[in-house]
Amino acid sequence: MAAQTLPGRPGNLTPDQEVKLKEMWSQLLDIYGVTSSNTNGGSSRPSLDTPTTGTSTPTTKPKKRLGLFGSKKDKSDPSTANGSASEGADNDKHGQNREFAAAIASTSPEELHQAFWEFVKMDNPDALLLRFLRARKWDVHAAIVMMVSTGQWRTKEMHVDDDIMLRGEAWAVREAAQGKTAQEKKEGEDFLAQLRMGKSFLHGIDKEGRPCCYVRCRLHRGGEQTEKSLERFTVYTIETARLLLRPPVDTATVVFDMTDFSLANMDYTPVKFMIKCFEANYPESLGSVVVYKSPWVFHSIWKIIRGWLDPVVASKVHFASNLGELETWIPKSRILKECGGDEDWSYTFPEPNADEEKVLNDSQGKEAVLSERRTLAKEYEEETIAWISGTGAASEKRDSLTTQLEASYWRLDPFVRATSLYDRSRIIQPGGKLEFYPDQATGNGVGGRDHELD
Repeated sequence: MAAQTLPGRPGNLTPDQEVKLKEMWSQLLDIYGVTSSNTNGGSSRPSLDTPTTGTSTPTTKPKKRLGLFGSKKDKSDPSTANGSASEGADNDKHGQNREFAAAIASTSPEELHQAFWEFVKMDNPDALLLRFLRARKWDVHAAIVMMVSTGQWRTKEMHVDDDIMLRGEAWAVREAAQGKTAQEKKEGEDFLAQLRMGKSFLHGIDKEGRPCCYVRCRLHRGGEQTEKSLERFTVYTIETARLLLRPPVDTATVVFDMTDFSLANMDYTPVKFMIKCFEANYPESLGSVVVYKSPWVFHSIWKIIRGWLDPVVASKVHFASNLGELETWIPKSRILKECGGDEDWSYTFPEPNADEEKVLNDSQGKEAVLSERRTLAKEYEEETIAWISGTGAASEKRDSLTTQLEASYWRLDPFVRATSLYDRSRIIQPGGKLEFYPDQATGNGVGGRDHELD
């Protein structure tokens, strides 16, 4: 059955939801310095000083958090005015109010603007904003706080696009062999170890057409890899999974395979990091989480973990004790044999090769594609301003520019993202084409990556 466009997505918005989307665009474009005049009847940077969603109750200052901007204070801290308008600062468990305030105080509009478009990648920009609006129950101010702080997390804390995705797997091979310090070598070795063992990997789709991520819990032991390498591997996997989403499918299914799990495999630190990623930085990205064959010892662990989860996220967690129950989400023909299903496929890690990095060093080629993308982004923003003001034809042209922006990202992709095992396995193909089961399609799923632009 073909997936249908769910409510709250582009093309399926209520009139009120479209108004909220326009409000969010209007304020974001102002924050990014694209327009200093209001396109929707307000004034400069309203989100910093005044409530914008009809909820004007002041909130208390959120708890202090060690973070990317240290303890620098912002006199116009929005968290003191309307930090998380509908939920209150006490529920801001990931500290995004403070991160937002620090970002506005310490980061130029140009940098925030660039971070936004790096975040967009191949996505429909509207769809990205709508993720944050849905996550914050259509509270525009809270959605902006969440989105801007996520941009800072990506650029200043995790360095998603200028390090993790840019340097990729080849970096780990080089670092493990040539790292200048023992710590650098260890980080490379640990990242590689997780890839080679297949601690978690992306493979196939569920009944709803959602990409599946398998996590083999038995392969993790606390202390074997550094916390930094665990976080890097987690973000690398989630960010790569984004590349496997195609509308109307906009979420993934995660299967925690707990076969042979014991207490030696339990490690709360990476669990907390995963929770933060999905709740704070990748909102509305989880379709279902299936805990498969959990032993009795996990029951008490789950009680602890469930207490950390947002109720919406917790509601997506399901338990399957046997193959028949797992078939609720994935057909038996697509369930791996190691999980008791019929699919005769085993994870392998095709190693990086030296030639893969050549295109990443082609600065001239990269700039040519970037220049084209900047032009498209500027046109898109101009059409967005016209759409906000109510010009009828603007929406139609925006749709065309959305398609062009997606294509421009895939032309840019080889210059900004290192080749991954999913490229080598021909799951991600040139131009963004996907083949979830390349072995079945071609008889040989392993190959190189075509960097040609046409």
